[in-house]
Amino acid sequence: MNLAVLVFASAATLTTFALDNGLMRTPPMGWLAWERYRCDIDCEHDPKNCISENLFIDMADRLFEDGWKELGYVYVNIDDCWSLKTRDKQGRLQPDPKRFPGGIRKLSRYMHDRGLKLGIYGDMGNYTCMGYPGTPLDKIAVDAQTFADWEVDMFKFDGCYSNATDQEQGYPLMSKALNATGRPIGYSCSWPAYQGGLPPKVNYTQLGQLCNLWRNYGDIQDSWDSVLSIIDWVFENQDVLTPAAGPGRWNDPDMLIVGNFGLSKDQSRTQMALWAIMAAPLFMSTDLRVISGEARSILQNKMIIGINQDVLGFQGRRILKEKSGIEVFWRPLSNNASALVFFSRRTDMPYRYKTSLSKLNYTADSYKVTDVFTGKTDILKDSTDFVVSVNPTGVVMWYISAAGKLRFHHLSRDGKLHGPAYAAKENAIPPVFL
Repeated sequence: MNLAVLVFASAATLTTFALDNGLMRTPPMGWLAWERYRCDIDCEHDPKNCISENLFIDMADRLFEDGWKELGYVYVNIDDCWSLKTRDKQGRLQPDPKRFPGGIRKLSRYMHDRGLKLGIYGDMGNYTCMGYPGTPLDKIAVDAQTFADWEVDMFKFDGCYSNATDQEQGYPLMSKALNATGRPIGYSCSWPAYQGGLPPKVNYTQLGQLCNLWRNYGDIQDSWDSVLSIIDWVFENQDVLTPAAGPGRWNDPDMLIVGNFGLSKDQSRTQMALWAIMAAPLFMSTDLRVISGEARSILQNKMIIGINQDVLGFQGRRILKEKSGIEVFWRPLSNNASALVFFSRRTDMPYRYKTSLSKLNYTADSYKVTDVFTGKTDILKDSTDFVVSVNPTGVVMWYISAAGKLRFHHLSRDGKLHGPAYAAKENAIPPVFL
């Protein structure tokens, strides 16, 4: 059996049954309005930034013309505050005609003409989080069909003004209703975020059968503290979250805020690098019309995007926490490769961290190592000590491939990696080559 078959077999063994719509086999990428533009509906005084068709057309033009689409950033996603406060005479949601005079279908076709996709937002309560009409249980079928009629490609279902009982019924019902339309619509569920994000209240096996991605933590804000709190929560709960992710079913730690006001260059690199390790959806929420060259270079880094989009779909793990404030993260990749991130929690000065690949559980071999930010490449033996200098709140990220023979490890069903001797264990699964 060749390497590709073995890797596929391993991935298939780990995978729970995923939503059977064939979508989002790698983490979705695109642009989402909420963090940067919130519920700005004052088009009279702030026409360039208000939630309107002009804003989404502007961002679509930037994705199409500035090289984003070719990298995979194809979704343009509307969030809250797009509709009127009332439904139409047929009981359907309707966009605000002043801010969306062409309607949603015109907007979706504008996207499709440019090879892009349109996402839209709803909420399973009587109201959305900002007080617009929601989609309670009796409106799920009609709203799903409305989105399909509008040729929408993705739907985010929030959970404000709903209770646990309604959520338990509503999220599965919407999954079924979207599939029943016959239109492929990626489904983003906020269900776990409203239930604490963890078992026993959250059943990740069930989520993987219902949703393509799910929010399981609070909204990101434009600050380093917010980014760090998300990183901490995800990796402190990695034993639960890592096995839940895979092709067509992703943990969503929320939007990329690179290019806004709250992160330094190093912190922006950290968010991008660790979102790639997490196999997270990459939804930018920044003004692409005025984005800086520095932010653009981070968000358009082809090697990081390649790591994020790796076809195996394994979510990475934190493998080491040092007293020095250095943490090490690792993700297995296809094509006999892996990714490492060295992250510094320090706030004082760059830290010179000394280690070797063997100390990070790499087996005896020589490895080709590429720094994803500088492009510098080297060959390292597993036993060779090396030093990485990591800036405060920053990262060093490596793409690693073997220069010699193949080695295999085994993944347990909780997503942890073990050496060859683990194969004799009852809960071992077929080998993953690294």
